[in-house]
Amino acid sequence: QVQLVESGGGLVQPGGSLRLSCATSGSIFSINVMGWYRQPPGKERELVATIATVDSTTNYADSVKGRCPISRDNAKNTVYLQMSSLKPEDTAVYYCNARSLEMDYGLGYEYYYWGQGTQVTVSS
Repeated sequence: QVQLVESGGGLVQPGGSLRLSCATSGSIFSINVMGWYRQPPGKERELVATIATVDSTTNYADSVKGRCPISRDNAKNTVYLQMSSLKPEDTAVYYCNARSLEMDYGLGYEYYYWGQGTQVTVSS
């Protein structure tokens, strides 16, 4: 019921910047948290940042605090991750995530949706 499409990944040099976009569609009214996760090569998927729908509360991994702010454009139904001062260790597949609370016959269920990911490579 929620579809996520990431874009904006690519190859950048260390110290460069990149903005990732995640376009949402479907039952977007039910989304309560949006976020970005990443999976570096050879490692497990990890949190980058999240932003709550209700109060815009953000949560960041220590590795990106102050460097990769997450934002949301409600008019475009899109969440962004503006990355700057990129480091080789930022290289990963970045995934958009949506947590959605959906009602089903009076019962609420929380669903987790994922995009297919976009590759970010930081290399000289």
